[in-house]
Amino acid sequence: MVVGDAMLDVVVRPLAPLAPTSDTPASVRVLRGGSGANLAVALRAASDAVEVVFAGIAGDDAAAMIVRRDLEGSGVVAHLASGEGSTGVLVSLVGEGGERAMMTERGVNGQLTFDHVAGLFDDSLVHLHVSGYTVLDEATRELVPRLLESALAHGATTSVDVCSVGPLRDLGPVVFARATSAATILFANEEEALVLAGDVDVHDALATLSRQWDEVIITRGPQGAVASVGADVVTAPARGADVVDTTGAGDAATGTYLAHRLAGADQATALRSAMGAAAHVVRGLGSRG
Repeated sequence: MVVGDAMLDVVVRPLAPLAPTSDTPASVRVLRGGSGANLAVALRAASDAVEVVFAGIAGDDAAAMIVRRDLEGSGVVAHLASGEGSTGVLVSLVGEGGERAMMTERGVNGQLTFDHVAGLFDDSLVHLHVSGYTVLDEATRELVPRLLESALAHGATTSVDVCSVGPLRDLGPVVFARATSAATILFANEEEALVLAGDVDVHDALATLSRQWDEVIITRGPQGAVASVGADVVTAPARGADVVDTTGAGDAATGTYLAHRLAGADQATALRSAMGAAAHVVRGLGSRG
């Protein structure tokens, strides 16, 4: 089960310098988005061995229908509560090299309740992943330790990803770490890991974070990824790709990694597969690859 935001993504790649008072030619894509939803779809695509459930909330608008239809069409079981208001929307402005600036309206995502998610737990639950945006949002943060602890009580493993370095800095690493202390696996990109650990070197950060979480995965963009289980450290190089847009690459890597680990693969195999999934996604505009 993946818990996180249901979003509609509007991805814009200008094809000419911005014309502030006129029209700028651009490539524009409107897609189902949301870090948690992206991850759920990636997990499902990487494995037929498990049923993937996404638990979240959408608004009472057309965007909610797009999100639900896309998740179900991807083979994900969508348990979307209905909130009064707008489904979350993210506008991603993609620049040269595929990096992007994101403008976000979370919409009704802050209305997600513990009962909606935990009411889906039963003995078939093998893993719970909670999107970092659920932690970073004050409205839903208190749900996270309760959900993680409840999943552990059902015998499931658990994971969380950091998702965004700016809100992490605003929140503070201590608060984030406290809210996610019951997670068994942590995912972060390099910038997020350095802030969360309070270190300046990625390998020091890996060691620091490994003292709290049993398994830690840090993605490093073109430098690949590094991960640890206890004292064992593995690395994987990035796969060569012409980068168009990095939107969704981290979610694809996380979902693919989890799929392989849940299927019994070792950490090195899972990490290599994750880098392949990320390379596929960055070749296209939007989070689909």
